[in-house]
Amino acid sequence: MASILNRTLIIPPILSHHALALGSCPKFRVMSPRGIRISVWDHVVDLIRSGSESKAQPSMIDHLKQCGSLLSGMDDGALDSFQHDEQLKKKKKILYVRRRRDVYKTLGPGSEVDSATVLAFGSLFTAPYKGSELYIDIRKAPRGSVIESLIRKIEFLPFVPEIINAGKQFSVQIIKAPFLCAQLRLLDGQFKNHWKATFLGLKQKLDSLKQADSQPVHIFVMTDLPQGNWTGTYLGGLAEDSINFKLYFLREEDSLVTQVAKKLTIAGHGLRFESIVDSIESIELVAKLQKHCSPYILPDILLFIEETICSCGSLGFYGTAGSTIADSIEIMRKFGSCSNQ
Repeated sequence: MASILNRTLIIPPILSHHALALGSCPKFRVMSPRGIRISVWDHVVDLIRSGSESKAQPSMIDHLKQCGSLLSGMDDGALDSFQHDEQLKKKKKILYVRRRRDVYKTLGPGSEVDSATVLAFGSLFTAPYKGSELYIDIRKAPRGSVIESLIRKIEFLPFVPEIINAGKQFSVQIIKAPFLCAQLRLLDGQFKNHWKATFLGLKQKLDSLKQADSQPVHIFVMTDLPQGNWTGTYLGGLAEDSINFKLYFLREEDSLVTQVAKKLTIAGHGLRFESIVDSIESIELVAKLQKHCSPYILPDILLFIEETICSCGSLGFYGTAGSTIADSIEIMRKFGSCSNQ
């Protein structure tokens, strides 16, 4: 879409989750999808206003507000063929209908936002999910050679070397043997209702590995189920069967994770804000930035290292059906993330 409009697009990653289509961010299921998007947009506008020390033109702020309303679903275009199903409407109290607008006509040359060089979107997620999907549909956009090339290039974006190397290090120095990665999403949303199917699939995978080798099967376990809750589950049974299986897992407090987090903080990798602070004259604003955006707060990278370890599993990968994390790992394995760096 950036290429189509010849513009820079800003898409906050947290708003690219399919749960947003249902108005239910993973741990905060109280807002409507429109409410979430418009609240975030208004907050961004407030940051722009305060960041420029009230020098922003009132007309620009008004345009941003209008654009936020447009992207939050308040438009007068034709009805979208993809509407929320009746069950979802009742459950989430959805009162609006979906309408379509042509991206090029609405945001391109000659449009009201033609003069803007940067466009910010809540999300570009387009896949149907639970009877709904988000608002930006780029699947029918013209696919010229430039667009096709761009899509191929961004299909896989590898982690920084520090994270890739940490995953390799764990695989070689801790596991020290061919292993299977089991990614088990068990607690959130739809997944907590499908433990039986998830564990059955893993059991079938492990049974096939056991038939091929009499040695214990090494398994790296990546799960949101705390180890203290494994008792009485298939996962707990695997942990107790040390003759046939050897389990490995990574914790947020493990030295490998904290060391890599410190390396990333020192290296920056987009986490630095010193240059922004230096350009701001307001002492009060600088103090707020330093308080809330401290460079000494370590980034949360456990998930990324776990995904990298899973990409190194030479005995294969078993992922939870429907999990976007499993999809990410499959892409990493497809592109040889572990072996190429």
